[in-house]
Amino acid sequence: MSSPVVAPKSLVELFQDSVSRHGPRTLFLTKRDDQWHKTSYAEFQRTVDLIRGGLAQIGVKAGDRVGIIAANRVEWAAVAYASYGLVATLVPMYESQLVADWAFIIQDANISVLLASNSAVYDKLMALRPTMRTRLQLIQIEGGQGTAECTFVDLLKLGERHPVPPRVPSPSDVACLMYTSGTTGEPKGVILSHKNIVSNVATLLALIPVDNNHLTLSFLPWAHAFGHTVELHMVVAGGGAMAIAESVDKIVDNLLEVRPTVLVSVPRVFVSVYAGVQKALASKPRPIRWLARRGLAAARKRTANVFLSLGERVILGLADRLILSKIRQRLGGRLEYAISGAAALPMEVAEFVDGIGVSVYEGYGLTETSPVISANVPGQRKLGSVGKPLPGVQVVIDRSVVGDLRQGEIVVSGPNVMDGYHNRREETSAVLNREGALRTGDIGYLDDDGYLFITGRLKEQYKLTNGKYVSPGPLEERLKLVPFVADVIIYGDNRPHNVALIVPDGDALRAWAAETGRGLLSPDAQIQDQALLDRIAAEIAKVSTSFRGYERIAAFTLLPEPFTLENGMLTPSMKLKRRKIVERWRQHIDLLYRTDEACSPGVWMAPQAAERASGLGRLD
Repeated sequence: MSSPVVAPKSLVELFQDSVSRHGPRTLFLTKRDDQWHKTSYAEFQRTVDLIRGGLAQIGVKAGDRVGIIAANRVEWAAVAYASYGLVATLVPMYESQLVADWAFIIQDANISVLLASNSAVYDKLMALRPTMRTRLQLIQIEGGQGTAECTFVDLLKLGERHPVPPRVPSPSDVACLMYTSGTTGEPKGVILSHKNIVSNVATLLALIPVDNNHLTLSFLPWAHAFGHTVELHMVVAGGGAMAIAESVDKIVDNLLEVRPTVLVSVPRVFVSVYAGVQKALASKPRPIRWLARRGLAAARKRTANVFLSLGERVILGLADRLILSKIRQRLGGRLEYAISGAAALPMEVAEFVDGIGVSVYEGYGLTETSPVISANVPGQRKLGSVGKPLPGVQVVIDRSVVGDLRQGEIVVSGPNVMDGYHNRREETSAVLNREGALRTGDIGYLDDDGYLFITGRLKEQYKLTNGKYVSPGPLEERLKLVPFVADVIIYGDNRPHNVALIVPDGDALRAWAAETGRGLLSPDAQIQDQALLDRIAAEIAKVSTSFRGYERIAAFTLLPEPFTLENGMLTPSMKLKRRKIVERWRQHIDLLYRTDEACSPGVWMAPQAAERASGLGRLD
């Protein structure tokens, strides 16, 4: 059974319904002492009950804000469902966030109780607490006995002595204040009600099969709307199980150990698998490369429901037995389908994942929409699109914003749309109209079959001096398929053409240095080597062919350091902080527009760049 008989109106009812149907079944698997340990639905409910009583005993009541700073763990989910049962509001944060972000969110949300994953996080919060305007109770989840003021174990004991039955929130009660990453300023608290989240879960479960035969490997943070709704609540509601990954570095090992049937992921994971396979195939004999290429081509035709000839069926069968099945084994060997979201999945990668025999369902959404707006689902799927809008969710394309006859800003209305931004009346009014429709800030179009395509983001779009508008996101995602590119940002605001700042992939640089006999060069010398720049330029040209001339990059340089959370270039959800990056590397960008410096070390410039700078280049 994939969904409740009676649709729940709150996350408390959703949880109670699921426990009543799946009590003895496994909900969580966690790894301790090199062993995977199971927690059943009924056992987890007992933990939720105790934590709810403990939170109530320390003063948490309806309307209070309970914060948590932790990676995915059973305790995270227990605190969430316990808070809902007190009609309190959960405020999740990332361990990787800057302390300054924690401080802002704690005060903006008026958090009264805050759970910290371990002593490192707890100690930082203790140092921060004297600066807080409001009283803040801190609880340490892992360890802390005898050192922390209060621990998770203490809460369990309090709850055992003082049980409190759950209260059922109304649909309009606030379940979560989920703070966006803040790519252009301070984080904004998105107000999500129980109705917002439960409507999204119920609709998705009616479209995508999740039941008690399904097991996911959980590594997307539940502090992010995608992991929070599509994995945590959707799996709980469907009766599936979640194995919690040890860490990002252990995902590959955990896939082989757990052997999930479903994967909820972001494109970065699939891109990594794709790049690894391409690299491995490059070193194989020509017949193997031929078989892989022809086999994947036949698989693409199969996906498109195109008739396969006898020869193509034979090739596909042979490729599957010798190559594709081994790639599936790297993902555990049991994967039935994958759900991809949070960023664009390049078409080549989508076709590859589908080609190896794993159906990939790409969707689209925002924190402000709880999060899913549209999704490809079984029986209704078009690769390259983000699917059709969910039932009950309306999408309108406002073409007046970009002055384009086909595409425009995506405007969404439905039960999943947020109630607004916390303490941000003006910003709320800027995106929500009187009818409650949300201006997403994303640019896209609906095709004749009703499938939604995303083509850019308004705040990232800029105009070249030739009058052409450019959305850098789609090409940036494609450039990440280049083996040498770990990360990239494209820039061209009020300039004659686009340029790129590329963070090179260290492993690829080392392999190239060994291959070309340049192993003794320093890292700084490597990224300035003209032969390397020419090689990267050739690879970039291959993945840029489907873009118009004015959308492509005319010059690039390699950066000596990556974009990270620590240097302020990335958000906790791994989005680029474009303004920060441009400010930090302004001199490098200016150099890329100086045509007299085209031969400078570390700069690659297309032959047409000078021509384009004069306004004479191609604009096709």
